[in-house]
Amino acid sequence: IKSNFLDVKVIYTRSTDKYVELSERAAIANRNKADLFISIHVNSAKSTQARGTETFVMGTHKSEANFEVCKLENSVIVIEEDYEKKYEGFNPGSPESYIIFSLLQNVHQEQSIKYAAQVQGQFARGPISVNRGVKQGGLLVLWKTTMPAVLTELGFISNPKDCAVLVTKKGQEQFARGLFNAFVAYKKDFEKIRREEGSGRNVAA
Repeated sequence: IKSNFLDVKVIYTRSTDKYVELSERAAIANRNKADLFISIHVNSAKSTQARGTETFVMGTHKSEANFEVCKLENSVIVIEEDYEKKYEGFNPGSPESYIIFSLLQNVHQEQSIKYAAQVQGQFARGPISVNRGVKQGGLLVLWKTTMPAVLTELGFISNPKDCAVLVTKKGQEQFARGLFNAFVAYKKDFEKIRREEGSGRNVAA
């Protein structure tokens, strides 16, 4: 992105292998008034058969599988100091805690879904062709973002076939290219909407 779009400022929540609190990742994006938040992850499951890519947007989980992903992603908050206070009493292992997400109306959900769909469309071409689709979930890393935001799972490190791809430079470059191509398409649509809004036209986006 930095090489191809000099007008775009890329902000990393971290550039080294260190833990950044989930709430701080969203806060970094919010402080910098980001236009898009992309959280890149690698999946894991108890079953070694589970494989493929999937991309989440903020919402309520529609299945037990989605719920398990959310619980796993959110479980890291327990290593954070005063996490109960910081996340307003949220318990990552309690189904009742996720009720709060059903009460939230994410004004950026439609744009988030558009980018997520672009990402999954790219990932369907490989390097891992199993496409698990766009999903919704109560993910704390997306909870307080004030812009379109996605969490994308590149594959399952617990699956031997996925893992064999994830650890290679070629596989990583293919994923990076897919995320970039999705960004290019999203940016084009984003700027079109901005131009139409600036001209005073009514736009349904």
